[in-house]
Order: sequence, then structure tokens, then C-alpha cells
Amino acid sequence: MLKPRELHGKRLFGYSLGDLGLLLPRTFEGVFIFQFYVYTVNLNSLLVSIGFSAQLIIGAISAIIFGVIIDNKRPGKYGKRRPFLLIGIPIWVIASILIWYPPNAPIDNSLYLPTASYFWVIYIIRAIAHGLVYTVYTSMMPEQSQTFKNREKVAAYSSFFQILASVVALMLPIIIQSVLPDPTMVKWWNPSGEIIQFFIPIIGLSFAIFGLITTVLVFLSVDESYYKRNVESQVEKVKVIDAFKRLSIPIKDIDYLKLIIAGFFITASSRIVGLLVFPFQTYVMQFQAAQFYIYIVFSILSKFIWYFIWKKILKRFNILKTFSACILFAVFGALIDIFFLFGNLSFEISLTLYIVSWSTVLGSLYAFPLFSIPITASLVHDAASRNSNSSLDLEMSKISGSYYGLSNFSNTLGPAFASLFVGAILSGNNETNPFLITISFLSLGLFYLIAFLLINRIRLSDESHYSKREI
Repeated sequence: MLKPRELHGKRLFGYSLGDLGLLLPRTFEGVFIFQFYVYTVNLNSLLVSIGFSAQLIIGAISAIIFGVIIDNKRPGKYGKRRPFLLIGIPIWVIASILIWYPPNAPIDNSLYLPTASYFWVIYIIRAIAHGLVYTVYTSMMPEQSQTFKNREKVAAYSSFFQILASVVALMLPIIIQSVLPDPTMVKWWNPSGEIIQFFIPIIGLSFAIFGLITTVLVFLSVDESYYKRNVESQVEKVKVIDAFKRLSIPIKDIDYLKLIIAGFFITASSRIVGLLVFPFQTYVMQFQAAQFYIYIVFSILSKFIWYFIWKKILKRFNILKTFSACILFAVFGALIDIFFLFGNLSFEISLTLYIVSWSTVLGSLYAFPLFSIPITASLVHDAASRNSNSSLDLEMSKISGSYYGLSNFSNTLGPAFASLFVGAILSGNNETNPFLITISFLSLGLFYLIAFLLINRIRLSDESHYSKREI
């Protein structure tokens, strides 16, 4: 039998670095583009939310299509999946830069269609390119890492880099926010708005270039030469319609279906957190100047502390039960903010509630990949191994893209729904309403609770994850 493939050393670091490079611009966009277009460019929040949802839905559909196309490709000189990275990344980088250079909406017309059209077109192009690159990146994992222990190691690296991406992506705009003359007056015609329009595009440009570099490193770190040895002679190109029929495999996988539905609510919640970071600080907490650094401090500490706590717990306890507990912590963390609805709280009490609530939610949110990555990879492996008529490599090459394409589809629909949800609530004069901003944050409790119930009902065999034997 062939020795199972694993990622180690430079290859492990290079592959995992893709999470940092791809998520750094995405996280930055997720937490600041709503703030940028609504509060600075002066575009109506509902139009921004429509753009959010349109690009996410189109990106989600693209992820499924690309997953099928990738599975259907015959291995070539550079492998089966790797070449698609070089196709999608230039388009993604250009769109990620252009999205920060829109025409401003007039002072008296926040429904200005030229600005909205520019935003929608660039954002959709970016989403399609990202759908291709990220589907390729994630679908590689079950083939590159074939032991449970190594998958957990990849998940640990990926989670760490995702936390680092969130810290860096938030730190720079918060630093800019802290030096604004008036954080509540940031339209493009205000002095504060001029500062934002100068520095934010520079940050977006830098993050996009970094994403390009890390994607090239992923390309160099992944080895798909095994296709020539084991699979190439057996791979038969099928009709596109037959390739799409393979989507029925992950759809009929009940445990996988529970996982991706839970992913819908988890990613919806993460989008809501990103959309509310700056409005909550500005209009609920009413931070000024150096007070914006409070978020940076507890955000960094909570993400890394909870990361190491959950990582340690995971080594001793059942992965699904630990995942459920992690989500349950997020439920309680979100519901703490209900006290803000009572009003008349002193700043000290409000600050304490804010730190406890948001640090708990963030700590849980950025630990989720520790669980979801190995669970997903194990389910894909299980589905491939159930077909005893051909080799494991051949079966995984047929379905991996379909599984991860469907997963990316669900994980993209969640933010699309969340964008419309928040955009509708905070439309028009409600943009600065502290009561509605708090209500939007409290919705996390319900979404995480649904995810908790679904994850708690997933059943994996001992051979799928709980045993530490190699595949």
C-alpha cells in the first residue's frame, strides 16, 4: 500500500499561508466595505446590501460550477487543481484593488446609480474569481493531507492564520478610525472622510498584493505529481451534465448536509459581526480617539487565548461535542448584549458587557476552523472510500470539488442573507440607531443556536475521525 500523503515543513507552511493571504483582503472587506460605502462614499445601505447579496449568491453558484469543472479536468503537466489558481488570482487581485476606488455618491443622492453599478459589477467579478481560487484551495486538502493527525495540524495552522488575518485586517482601519477628527462625521466631503478615502484604498491594495504572493506560494507548495503515478491512466473525462450529477453525492450525505447548513448560519453570523464592528463602537459605545484601541486589545487576546484553549480541549475530547460547546459559548456571548436594550447603563458597565460579549463571540468564531476543517475532510474521505470499485485517489478526484463547491455555496449564502438582513434594518436614518444595531447583534444568538442543534446531531464513525489511525 502507498504511504498516505501528508503536509509537513515548508509545504505545510506554504499551503496554510493561503488562508492568511486569501482571508486578509476578504476579512478587511467584510468588516469595512459596508462602513466605507455607506458612511463615507454616501451610498444607501440597502443598495450596498443588494450588492453584497448579489455577489455572494453569484459567487456561491460559481463555487459549485468551478468545483464540478475542477473535478472533471484531466491531470496535466502541473496537476489537476493547481493550474486553476493561476487563472483566478489575477482577476481577483485587480477587482480587490478597484473595489476601493469608487465614484462618490452626491451629497443629496445616496441612491446614485453610477456608484451602485460600479460597486455591483466590480464586487461580482471579484466574487466569481474568489469562488474559483478558494474552491481550488480548499478542495486540495483531502488529497494533500490523508491522515487524521495531519489534517488536525493543517486545521491548527489554518485557524491560526485566520486569526492573524482578522487581527491585521481590523487593526489598520481601527488605527485610522482613532485619529479621525470626528468618527461620526465621515462622509467624503468631511475632513474625516477625506482621511478615510486616502488611507483605506492603500490598505486594500497592500492586502491584495499579499494575497497574490501567498497564492503563488500555495501553487509551489502543493504536489500533484501522484496523479501521474496513480490516477492519470484511470481518469476519464465525463460530460458536464454527468459531472453536475455528482452534486447529488454531497446532497444525499445527511451528515454532510447538516454540516453545511450549520455553516450557513455560522457564516451568516460572522458576516453580521463584521458589519457591526464599527457601527457598534461608534454609535452604541460612542468611542472616541484612543478608545477604539480597546477593541484591538481584547480582540487579539480573546482570539488567541480561546484558540489555544479549544485546541487543547480538542486533544482530549470528542471533536463534535467540543465543536458544539464552542458554538454554545458564542450563543451566550451574543445574548449578553441584551442588557444594552435597557439603557441608562454607566460607561464602565457598558464597557464590561461589551468586552465580555464580543470577546466570547470572537473567541468562538475564530476557533471554528479547528473543528470544521478536519470534519469536512473526513466526510469527503468517507464518501470516496464507500466506493470500493476504484482507488481512493480516483474517487476523491471525482467528488472533492463537488463537496467543497457545495460547502462554499452554503458558506456564501449565509453572508448574503446576513448582508440583506442588516442592510434592511439599518437602511436610511437607521444607520446610526443604537437600538437597531444592538438588535442586529442579538440575532447572532439565534443563528448560533440553530448551528449548535445541527452540529450536535452529526454522527461520524470511529474510523472517520475518532480513531487516530492513518487512512
